[in-house]
Amino acid sequence: MRFLPDQAGHFYPAGTNFPTCRRKELPFPVFRLALPERCFIIGGKGFYIMMFSLRHLIRTFILVMTTVLLWGAEEGGAATINKEDIVNGLLPHKALYDINMVSKSSGAQVLNISGQMFFEWQPDCEAWTTNHQFKLLYEYADTSPMHITSDFSTYENYDSQSFDFTSRRKRNGKLYQELRGRASMDQDEKGEALFSMPEGLSFDLPAGTLFPVSHTLELLRRAKTGKKFFHATVFDGSDEDGPVEINAFIGKPVNAMANLTPSPDMDTALINTLAWNVRMAFFPLLNPDSDADYEMDVVFHENGVISDMLVEYKNFSVTQKLVAIEKLEKKECKAVK
Repeated sequence: MRFLPDQAGHFYPAGTNFPTCRRKELPFPVFRLALPERCFIIGGKGFYIMMFSLRHLIRTFILVMTTVLLWGAEEGGAATINKEDIVNGLLPHKALYDINMVSKSSGAQVLNISGQMFFEWQPDCEAWTTNHQFKLLYEYADTSPMHITSDFSTYENYDSQSFDFTSRRKRNGKLYQELRGRASMDQDEKGEALFSMPEGLSFDLPAGTLFPVSHTLELLRRAKTGKKFFHATVFDGSDEDGPVEINAFIGKPVNAMANLTPSPDMDTALINTLAWNVRMAFFPLLNPDSDADYEMDVVFHENGVISDMLVEYKNFSVTQKLVAIEKLEKKECKAVK
């Protein structure tokens, strides 16, 4: 196979289609996933990301916090990880995060973004349930500040074959979007997402599409088996744009405690655990020729907790930092799957 260099001197297979990427030095080696018409450089010499929106911030946290299970033989003959061991290691919890803008370009219209996000994750008797509540303040140069609130809940069956979702978003106290629906997958077949609100909206889901908790579990399995790359199509119901493609790079284990400020509201025993740096890029499935909508770095713990997150958009970046966390007791069920 013939390889050609880019402007920075890095070599890639001839014929690879690269869009123009925004250049920025990052303290990671360069990796480019071998996916057609996808520009995804993890660290090194560049990334391309689009304008920020609330739905991206909500989707980002949903997909990271909560990952159809792929528990078959691992590629390359590596040892498999028992599904039950990973599931039993997940921590039912509720957590609070501070959200803040940390950088912006000179052309950005938004001056500042700040707020909080409450997250709750708990296994029910038949499904994983999640609840996300956002409260954000947008401050602009030429318009009045805007208060955005969002409530998003999901119910994902343990067999990963069905997924229910509901969302309500308000702007300055007035409801401007409400979503509700169900997605389902047949075993080894394609699936479908049907919205009851707005009525008539639907999406075909490609074979192998994952729902959020199942995606998280698969990320954990790959991290524990030493795998570095993971590409998946995921549907979360957080917006009207349908499923997304996610490219993930799993980095080295990190000391999460070194970047946290302990407080009385934070049980450090819940986060003083094995964790990895994970880099992700999100691509809209509706537009297969586009570049990544945005990219992000997260500190991802083996118990499913996220302690730190940096989301990078074209004109600015925001962080979500853990400020409080509390363990939840598992529900008693007659029969637990």
